[in-house]
Amino acid sequence: MTAEELKEIWKREEDCAFIKGWDFSHIDGRYKEENALPWDYEAIIRGVLKDDMKLLDYDTGGGEFLLSLQHPYENTAATEGYPPNVKLCRERLLPLGIDLRECHDAANIPFADGSFDIIINRHGDFCPPEIGRLLKPGGLFVTQQVGSDNDRELVEMVLPGAEKPFPHANLREQIPGFTDAGFEILQADEAFGPICFYDVGAFVWFARIIEWEFPGFSVDRCFDRLLQLQKTVEQNGKICGTTHRYLIVARKRSRQICFGGGHV
Repeated sequence: MTAEELKEIWKREEDCAFIKGWDFSHIDGRYKEENALPWDYEAIIRGVLKDDMKLLDYDTGGGEFLLSLQHPYENTAATEGYPPNVKLCRERLLPLGIDLRECHDAANIPFADGSFDIIINRHGDFCPPEIGRLLKPGGLFVTQQVGSDNDRELVEMVLPGAEKPFPHANLREQIPGFTDAGFEILQADEAFGPICFYDVGAFVWFARIIEWEFPGFSVDRCFDRLLQLQKTVEQNGKICGTTHRYLIVARKRSRQICFGGGHV
């Protein structure tokens, strides 16, 4: 296949890079991401969630995971800020009676103080003091996050020297923010795993979807480097990088105890 033929194929992948919710089915079978983390986000939530608890899913995406929990709708709330997903959630969640609020700022979430028993957040933004404001005393926050080193080898393959979009997104730097905001850390973990693409077109689609990790990526701009990736696929059958995830489970302290003018 000639370079121009490859470019035409890759441009088509670039043009159709759009998703609703968080649906990567377009590249099913064309890439593989190791999802066997040392923790189970869903199991952690199900292990503590009771029907009478007030639940908030911040940055719910398309609401798919939230709905899978089958929590009583009258005790369920969600936020989303990405316009296509906001529209989808309005169609999907509001008719069920779920309290959906559009929100673009994790430091200013439009709910009253002490509204929730548990707040969950997978791969969304968060602000520990604001979470503390929203939680009842003893309330729980459960989050699984994409770390700052996620996909870095892949980014360097096409955009060498690109800055990390969230350089402080790692367990070591995030834990103090929670303890300072009055939380007790119940569980914390971090993991790295492989992610592989079996054709360059799938990689192009992915890079356009994850635009914050691949800033300014386009087939035209990165064409020569994509041709090098094509050679790697032809030689090795795939191109691979590394994912980065971390988990925090934190509980808001039930009361503030003063020691010498300070609080714990």
